[in-house]
Amino acid sequence: MKRLILLALFTCYFTVTNAQQPFRFAFLSDTHISTDPGVPADDLRRTIADLNSQTDLDFVVITGDITEMGTAEEIKLAKSIFNDLKIPYHIVPGNHDSGWSESGGVDFIREFGYDKFVFDHKGYRFIGCASGPYVRMSDGHIPRDAVVWLDSVLAKTPKEQPLVFLNHYPLTNELDNWYEITDRLKKYNTQFVLAGHHHNNKAADFEGLPATHGRSNLRAKAETGAYNLVTVRTDSVLFAERNPLTKAIRPWRKIALGKRSFVQGNYPRPSFEINEKYRNVKAEWVYHSSANVVSTPAYAHGLVIFGNSLGKIEAVSVKSGKPVWSYQTGGGIYSSAAVDGKTLVIGSGDGSIYSLNVKNGKLNWALKTGASVLGAVTIENHIAYVGGSDRHFRAIDVRTGKEIWSFGGLTGSVVSKPLIYEGKVIFGSWDTHLYSLDKATGSLLWKWNNGSAVRHLSPAMCNPVAYDGVVYVVAPDKFLSAIDAATGKTLWRNNEATIRESIGISADNKLIYGKTMNDEIVAFKTNKTKGELAWRLNCGFGYEHVPSMLIENNGSIYFGTKSGVTYSIDPSLQKINWAYKLDNSMINTVNVIGKNRVIVASMDGKVSVLRSF
Repeated sequence: MKRLILLALFTCYFTVTNAQQPFRFAFLSDTHISTDPGVPADDLRRTIADLNSQTDLDFVVITGDITEMGTAEEIKLAKSIFNDLKIPYHIVPGNHDSGWSESGGVDFIREFGYDKFVFDHKGYRFIGCASGPYVRMSDGHIPRDAVVWLDSVLAKTPKEQPLVFLNHYPLTNELDNWYEITDRLKKYNTQFVLAGHHHNNKAADFEGLPATHGRSNLRAKAETGAYNLVTVRTDSVLFAERNPLTKAIRPWRKIALGKRSFVQGNYPRPSFEINEKYRNVKAEWVYHSSANVVSTPAYAHGLVIFGNSLGKIEAVSVKSGKPVWSYQTGGGIYSSAAVDGKTLVIGSGDGSIYSLNVKNGKLNWALKTGASVLGAVTIENHIAYVGGSDRHFRAIDVRTGKEIWSFGGLTGSVVSKPLIYEGKVIFGSWDTHLYSLDKATGSLLWKWNNGSAVRHLSPAMCNPVAYDGVVYVVAPDKFLSAIDAATGKTLWRNNEATIRESIGISADNKLIYGKTMNDEIVAFKTNKTKGELAWRLNCGFGYEHVPSMLIENNGSIYFGTKSGVTYSIDPSLQKINWAYKLDNSMINTVNVIGKNRVIVASMDGKVSVLRSF
């Protein structure tokens, strides 16, 4: 009996002292590796060499924005540099790795093996989460599947075990679902949070959770970059910036450690008051997928069909929202499907284009391409048109799955929905160009550029519209551009309304609609000579930057916002018909299925049918 008591006491003592053993690790962030030779890669190599020269580091953590654009080439280069590290490292992606990702995050996981992690070290549990947005410009977002995963991790975590949480974004409203994380972490013994994104060392407090922003590894205007050394002691954690060139160490931050007891407090949370203001609309049902939904759901044969970021294609009943069938692919889905009779066509992050039977979800055919397929599908006369991340745009026979033609002249990925107009296929790419191809042969007719060589400003996310020989696009440069459909020459450009990536056209083709970056919907007259503003309506939605196209149907315009609100407005009276908030994340381009019904889907994976009355 005495031996058992002694053993129990020894075990308890060992556990406590092990948890309190001092240790040191390195904290890197925002390396922004690009395939262009130069500073970012050199800065990271110098930091890796410096880390390898130290003998008292247990591991390294890196909190996102590993690359500049999230391309496969950039991620491979970053991984090759980290391969030289002689101690373990743990890494998560940031918005630069996911927001412009050509694979929807698949390449990051393929190279590094994961996009979130959990490990225990000397009594501490370290939890790192991925964060988006993914493939779209939006607010930061902890993916739906990562929240589900976090719940599973926390369920196995003792309440008294000290936690350290890592994420690229700070746990503030820079993430549209920050509260989902802070509310969970405050139920546990969270010692501190590490974040990047801001590129500067900075002390922070996330609703009572002690936090530290880590600086970027980039040198900026200095001679070299730098990173943080983190020393965990029994009573405190110390942060010090280290210069890998001079080896100078500058202590700058101290956080006391100990048993935490958090008060949930009266912190701001998203408001759903707008649903009380507009009582003439309601959700018939809401289905919550297990992962993000970043596409426009299709509607056919009484089913609402969409894919999620875990690669699952789901069909739910339009009447009840209950699942009818599903089909699992091997990569995240950001492609909006198109339907041709009983056939659905959709792209996947696994590099294949799939054709499924609409009614039962059974596979008709799959066409393997060279990389992820994130582009939306357009079908005309049994031919599917879709662009991929392998720098090819394809025309495919919907009935057989055979490739009719493939255009390989792209230098960037395609993510938007192509326009079929006057014998042409028109679409944008993340290579700074808008393309026009011959619909029958796939040969290049023209390509257009907005004057910028910066990839972030490409006309890639907008779904082009056209009328009377003019193609209209918007881009992150905030210009509305009118382009001659026959020649690809610029007719006019206008930036008085600061439209970003959301555009639409009226049913009578007389107006081009745009969603501005602050509060307003605007309408420009369609013409070949100048950008003439017809009207503007202040909807009060605030700052706005997500690509959600404006769809006119039965005399109303429908569009979504970054804050989870879908609007219906009357363009003739220039007034709001109704607004409905589904959650607090981006609303994708909607699918109007009748005079009073519209299918909406949010980035957080909620899909719903809204009915107005």
